[in-house]
Amino acid sequence: MKLKFLTLVSLAALVLSACGSATPAAPTPDVNILSTAAAQTVIAEITLTAAAFSPTPANTETPAPTFTPLPTETLATPGIILTDATSGLPVLATFTPLPCDSMSFDPLTVDVNIPDGTEVAPNQEFVKTWKVRNTGSCVWGAGYGLIYSYGDRMSGQPQPLAGVVAIGQEVEVSVSLKAPAKAGEYVSAWIMANARSFSFGKPLYVKIIVK
Repeated sequence: MKLKFLTLVSLAALVLSACGSATPAAPTPDVNILSTAAAQTVIAEITLTAAAFSPTPANTETPAPTFTPLPTETLATPGIILTDATSGLPVLATFTPLPCDSMSFDPLTVDVNIPDGTEVAPNQEFVKTWKVRNTGSCVWGAGYGLIYSYGDRMSGQPQPLAGVVAIGQEVEVSVSLKAPAKAGEYVSAWIMANARSFSFGKPLYVKIIVK
């Protein structure tokens, strides 16, 4: 009987020893700790992403002025390339080319004879002369002269130029006229024209009083 009891005690000891050597069960993870760690990981990732895509602050410094070369077609136009005294950049100084045919006169010296308001007899023949200047870029040659413009023509016949008129040269131009038979004030205007009868400049006129 005593032997049987000892056997049972030994078996119980063996069972307890086997249970004690077994691997302890893993502890249940704390849900709160896991949630906090996950949230911290997400925040860290968002911070890194925002830093990667943050725009670079704009440069507040005033950029140095740059010079854009003048286009070829601009440089090809008549003009002179100058340097601006303030900026030091090249500037295209353009100019307006002179027309081929141009004429001007000095109001104080344009009337060589027969001043305006001169009294003449009915049917009196006379020659009116003006002084003008060639201000164009072409020489006045054959075919250039005065043509009728407006007013009373008074049988006017332009006289040919005395010769070639150079650029910038002054010349006297004349018209042979005949006063009307009826008393009164008369105006006859004439204008310069080229060989193709294209007029240019301001009209020249004579004003007489027939008595």
